[in-house]
Amino acid sequence: MTLADIISASSVQLATEVSSKKRALEELANLLAAATEDLEARDIFTALVNREKLGSTGLGSGVGIPHGRMSGLDHAVGAVIKLPAPIDFESVDRKGVDLLFGLIVPKEATQTHLQTLAAIAELCQDDGLVGKMRDATDAESLYAVLASRPVGD
Repeated sequence: MTLADIISASSVQLATEVSSKKRALEELANLLAAATEDLEARDIFTALVNREKLGSTGLGSGVGIPHGRMSGLDHAVGAVIKLPAPIDFESVDRKGVDLLFGLIVPKEATQTHLQTLAAIAELCQDDGLVGKMRDATDAESLYAVLASRPVGD
């Protein structure tokens, strides 16, 4: 599986109007809802916010992976937002976040969810990849950096 199996080109955005964690989660929810057939952005937003209440999904090094499990899905769906400047995301390293991977998975897919999260987190440890993401000047080039990256087994 590659990231293109989870994230479509239309689910990648360079956001200019995002200056808070709440707004970032709203944008991710909108992108994720647009990539699904039956889910509403407000329900996805609620799932992302509820997960954040358990602890920040800010990994450190400017990367966050807001995620949640949702009924009504049969496969993982992702979205990516690159911000022009870091926002406070209550990350483990207390640094701002400028790259966000949003992920929703089927409610029953606990193991798949964990494996996909772990694989994306591992990708985010690749300084070369993260650097290329930050260098992307538009959504198309950002998607091109991500699309062929393997995820999981």
